[in-house]
Amino acid sequence: MTSQAVDHVALLPLYAAAGTAILALLADLFAGKRAVTITATLLGTLATGVTALAVGPWAATFCVPGGCSWVPSWPAAVTAALFAGLTAGVLALSVPALRLGAAPAGEFCFLLACSMTGGVTVAYAGDLLTLIVGLETLTLPLYVLVGLRRFAPGERTTTDAASASVTFFLISVISTAIALLGIALNYAATGAVHLGMLGPAPAPFAALAGVGAALLVIGLAFKVAAVPLHAWAPATYDGAPVPIAAYLSTASKLGGVLALAAVAARLDTSAVVAVLAVLTMTVGNLVALRQTRMVRLLAWSSMAQAGYILAALALGAPGVPAALAYAVFFMVLELIAFGVVVALRPAAADGGTLDDFRGAARRHPWPGAALVLALAGLAGLPPGLAGLFAKVSVVEALVAEDWIWLAAVVVINAVIALAYYVRVGALLYTAPAEDTEHRTVSRPVAAVLVATTIVAVILGFSPQILFGVL
Repeated sequence: MTSQAVDHVALLPLYAAAGTAILALLADLFAGKRAVTITATLLGTLATGVTALAVGPWAATFCVPGGCSWVPSWPAAVTAALFAGLTAGVLALSVPALRLGAAPAGEFCFLLACSMTGGVTVAYAGDLLTLIVGLETLTLPLYVLVGLRRFAPGERTTTDAASASVTFFLISVISTAIALLGIALNYAATGAVHLGMLGPAPAPFAALAGVGAALLVIGLAFKVAAVPLHAWAPATYDGAPVPIAAYLSTASKLGGVLALAAVAARLDTSAVVAVLAVLTMTVGNLVALRQTRMVRLLAWSSMAQAGYILAALALGAPGVPAALAYAVFFMVLELIAFGVVVALRPAAADGGTLDDFRGAARRHPWPGAALVLALAGLAGLPPGLAGLFAKVSVVEALVAEDWIWLAAVVVINAVIALAYYVRVGALLYTAPAEDTEHRTVSRPVAAVLVATTIVAVILGFSPQILFGVL
């Protein structure tokens, strides 16, 4: 038996991500200071992003005839850097709560870095098994992070976080089992697990492969909170610390989109994905209209946005660029929205009700303007040009492939969503019923808002940068 040579250069981004997790533990063990642990973890996340871009496209490794399990490419490198950037942003948003001791800094940073490691694995995965391992590594630490709260002063109790964590865990286990069953059935029909070898099954096994592909898509749909595997999302988002809710809505959802894109581009899953898209965007938008809590509204909105991404993936390979571009635009805008919620709420508090944000833009002009930009982008309106280009790219892809009916559903849902986005935007500038304390935005949170707003503006005016990479 011969052993296969491993290209360690190709694995450097993974080493950097895993090393960040170890660094967080060592910093907490030997320094014992929150500031040192947080700084070390932030530097590790930035190093992971830089390493991914520095390695760039490289020779694939862990290869067998017909496919490789680790495939470095420019899209993979940019995606890994995006995971690192999202992790750094969420960690910065968590600084005010960590300073208060709302969660143990060492464990928090370690788990967040472990989740980033899973995201990096998803970015480079070249086979279904590596993809599932990456997704689970991305998700498993989040079960604990959702419930990792010592207190939330004056508003909600740790019971809410524990309940959210258990709900998230139970539904995730079920969805992973469904996805693994789908992989097993597809392998039995085709004998392939590498993405490069996926394709139609021989005639006697076509039905078995179709069932396997459908189960795989349904299992992965949990990661993007697609209907019918969506019930966990609102309760989990609202029970989790707000920065972790931001991570669930951005990095975790990005992992699910990448996995679905890898499957939809190679297997015939159009019918299943189209049904999921229609149900997800419609249910998400309609239920969002009734929400009175900010994080729950963002959770249902996030589901609706996932529906638009699924609409593009229903096209198969032709829709993947539009879906991935939409996902990136959406991640940036969501991080801005959650960042503003963190900025305008007390440290370690929950997301509050919509009434808690009444007149917030009058007291905090630039965070309020950032939230309006994010809401406009999510609605697909100027000045949120990034969101506008994202929706246009999805509709154009659907029209180009003669999926006119699905494009019409996307447009109708975008109109429905205007009602709650405009309502929240108007509420920010409505005079509050009583004077509210002016709150100072912490520097780490302000830095995240400034950086993400700049990225959103750049992508809005130059979307070709992103489409060029994809």
